Amino acid sequence: SSGINAEYGGNQRPQSSMQNQQQQSMANGSRQQGRYGSNTVRNPMLPMSELMMNQEPLSSQILNHANPQEQKQMLGEKLYPIIQAAQPELAGKITGMLLEMENSEILHMLEDNTSLNDKVNEAVAVLQAHQQKLADQQKIAK
Repeated sequence: SSGINAEYGGNQRPQSSMQNQQQQSMANGSRQQGRYGSNTVRNPMLPMSELMMNQEPLSSQILNHANPQEQKQMLGEKLYPIIQAAQPELAGKITGMLLEMENSEILHMLEDNTSLNDKVNEAVAVLQAHQQKLADQQKIAK
């Protein structure tokens, strides 16, 4: 019976060394995945943090050097973080609404917080009224 035990033990040994190799290769693979994963997560964040750092006030002279689409983009990038602080859920819609205004008015609002707050509150009221109207229409439709 001692021969069977030795044979049984002999079979176990190669199997356990195979398992060790698999575990090592899996550990290497997960290490690589972690390295690639952190790169893909980190890179898209860089431009965002650079935008947030860029808090120089916009002037009409800076805007005059950009085409109309770039002007709206620049104004939107200044408006959005300010609006997001006050109205996180509606920041995108409100920014879009305010960008419909004349650039000179938007520049004024960026310099004067009171007028910006007034416009944001006005936009929120319009959005809420619109939501209410949609809800009422759905009730009628049913």
